[in-house]
Amino acid sequence: MTAGTLAPRTATIPADARVTWWRVVRSEWIKFRSLRSSLIMLAASVVLLAGLGLAFSAVLANNPPQPGGPTAPGGPSSLDPLGASLGGVNLAQLLIGTLGVLLVAGEYSTGMIRSSLAAVPRRWPVLGAKVVVLAAVSFAVFAPVAVLTFLGAQGILGADGISLGDEGVLRAVLGAAVYLAGIGVLGMALGALLRNTAGAITSLVALLLVVPGVTSLLPDSWSDAISPYLPSNAGAAITSITSSSGQLSPDAGLAVFVGWLVVSVGAATLALRRRDA
Repeated sequence: MTAGTLAPRTATIPADARVTWWRVVRSEWIKFRSLRSSLIMLAASVVLLAGLGLAFSAVLANNPPQPGGPTAPGGPSSLDPLGASLGGVNLAQLLIGTLGVLLVAGEYSTGMIRSSLAAVPRRWPVLGAKVVVLAAVSFAVFAPVAVLTFLGAQGILGADGISLGDEGVLRAVLGAAVYLAGIGVLGMALGALLRNTAGAITSLVALLLVVPGVTSLLPDSWSDAISPYLPSNAGAAITSITSSSGQLSPDAGLAVFVGWLVVSVGAATLALRRRDA
């Protein structure tokens, strides 16, 4: 009696199981909404944006600027009707930027990034999908919150407030949502470049808060050549309705800010493709 031979089986992958861009995006969306820390940090960013905007507006309502006193450009760094309502941007950016860092660097710390890259061998769609999900969710959340906060702030200010229909106001308010979404992407790029949560968060804080302060101490010729092109100052131009000396126009500020994002995400993508997980 002879033993029969078994014919080798060839594993086949169903046609509908192939990796596509939208499936990678969907998987990153599932990761995002499944992480409690993501939802908590996003909610905390919303609370800061709305709470501080209303609080600063109440302060301004109780302490209106004196007639003839110095005026600052309308934006999140000034205490005027627009700046007060956007006063929460400066702290909200730190939370959303940290969230961006955690969404990438956190996967490196847990080793989950290896599973992601094994499922998507081309690698770049993983980072691209993360960027798309965070940017889309952030803008979708911050845009209505910024508008509602502005309307509530102007209600607090009463006759001293401004209208959403005034020249440049809607652009500045929605620009705050664009800026915050972009800071989340910038944090994500730093997380992918450094692969270390503490290092990436420290670098983000230094870039947004420390470097602008240091450049202001430089000689005027140096400061004027560097400061307007830093990401936080470019963002201030986007969210302002008037300009101060040395500040970019809103369109130029948006172009510079987008340039920062393109370069940082491009560098992160290159590092992701060239380095081992």
